[in-house]
Amino acid sequence: MAEFSAFLAFLNSILWHEYVLYAIVGTGILFTIWSGFSQYHALTHGPSVIRGVYDDPDDPGAINHFQALSAALSATVGLGNIGGVALAISLGGPGAVFWMWVVGFLGMAIKLTEVTLSMLYRNIDDPDNPHGGPMWVAAKAFERKNLGGLGRTIGVIFCLTLLMSATTGGNMFQAWNVGELTQAYFSVPSWISGIILALIVGTVIIGGIKRIGKVTATLVPVMVVLYLLTGFYVLALNITDMPAIFVLIVKSAFVPTEAAGAFIGGTAASAFMFGLKRAVFSNEAGQGSSPIAHAAAKTDEPAREGIVAGLEPFIDTIVVCTFTALIILSTGIWNRAPDIPFTDTPALSQTASGWQFAETRVPGNDWHERDKVILIVEAHERDDGFSRHKIEGTVALDASGYWITWSAFDSTVSPTVVGDGFYRAYVGATLTAKAFDSVKPGLGKWLVSIAAWLFAVSTIISWSYYGEQGMVFLAGEKYVLAYKIVYCMLIVIATLGFIKTDTDLDNVIGVGTGVMVFANIPICWFFGYQAMRAYKEYVGRLKSGRMGPDHPPPHLDELLSGRDVHRN
Repeated sequence: MAEFSAFLAFLNSILWHEYVLYAIVGTGILFTIWSGFSQYHALTHGPSVIRGVYDDPDDPGAINHFQALSAALSATVGLGNIGGVALAISLGGPGAVFWMWVVGFLGMAIKLTEVTLSMLYRNIDDPDNPHGGPMWVAAKAFERKNLGGLGRTIGVIFCLTLLMSATTGGNMFQAWNVGELTQAYFSVPSWISGIILALIVGTVIIGGIKRIGKVTATLVPVMVVLYLLTGFYVLALNITDMPAIFVLIVKSAFVPTEAAGAFIGGTAASAFMFGLKRAVFSNEAGQGSSPIAHAAAKTDEPAREGIVAGLEPFIDTIVVCTFTALIILSTGIWNRAPDIPFTDTPALSQTASGWQFAETRVPGNDWHERDKVILIVEAHERDDGFSRHKIEGTVALDASGYWITWSAFDSTVSPTVVGDGFYRAYVGATLTAKAFDSVKPGLGKWLVSIAAWLFAVSTIISWSYYGEQGMVFLAGEKYVLAYKIVYCMLIVIATLGFIKTDTDLDNVIGVGTGVMVFANIPICWFFGYQAMRAYKEYVGRLKSGRMGPDHPPPHLDELLSGRDVHRN
């Protein structure tokens, strides 16, 4: 496992090199300026489009604008908003939130561009079952330039990266978080949660995009409203701290954040890196995933669906992720004092494999075998200039009670224990749940557990469709059923304990996200001018009054079910 973790870390160092991060931000700045700040029309015109006043049953497609947005949001508004934000703060500090905001704003322009492109080049040979996404953009756009072979090759590469991301960030990350959270709170073995998740997801994805659209159109509003309402309650109790927290977020984006409690310190560079990675993972701007969902929308206006898509990063990152971040920061769970005080500081010895702390007895009986704990030590200086490190411990049980075996620590400097105790390893969504619990015991247990299950189910469902469309492009419809079976099996595999720490988790989802960005961003660069041309032509007609709502908004039940675009 150590070798695999090292390999993932190596891949991440390539995929998320600082120049790659600059390229993503630069792409967002480019299309923001080129489109004349399209974020404005996404926020003003987008809501009226999703309300259904432009829906037309005669347009090609399978689902209405609201269902397309819900399907795409169900893939983005997920455990990345609960667990991913917690990871960003625990690894990069409060400044990571600022860079999430920046990427969320710029991501609105990237989403508009990639979705508009997808609509321009989607395959509507079967108008009721369209196919779209960057793979179709590459294949058809290059074919028009007599470079069909190159376009097909790029499309295949994208689909391979799509399948990698679907199985890691879109599937296994979600299942792992739910399994860990459910085991921590309800003592239900993680693999049981994996089986239940697999059965639920399998039942939905067999029905295809129309069933996915109906399920997500119901789940997404419920889960977002539930999460935000409870978040308002927590923030209201800490309302006087909000100004200082916003100052901390902005300040930490540009200057180092000193180590304190469970946080081992971070630089402005680490805040930028982890904030950008988690924001891109959360809202998927630049990945090319959500264009696949939007390609199923009933419309004959490519830019209209692009404008709708521009709302996704705003809802996902600027609204929902910010709520999670404020809850974590206002409760102080990210830099808390030790959870378990030492009876005696563990003895230290030097072995062939490194520095080794002696086994440590732990009080109480609220432990499970293989629970993870963290010891903070002072040792050699890290690459970022800080000298604190985390040493992982694993809980075991014998006849006399619970005890911890600490991992060996490789350092040229003898480590010194910091503080008077150690920490429970709250990773991802579990850290967010504990933030809620610190305000009202039991709140995190129930709210975050319910939200995590809803978020995970909706995200896994939508990503299954993305992967399915990749399979269709690669090999046609005949392998779709086999893909769905394997996809559901991976849900269970993710809950069997192969991923153990926040670093491992970050490496896994970082690879899945990074490979898609590598494949999709160049497609946006090559053909983005076509999306900009379509967008400006659409906005011109909108401003001149040559285009307006076609009819009053449908009843809400018709909008949610999609009946407004399906004739009886």
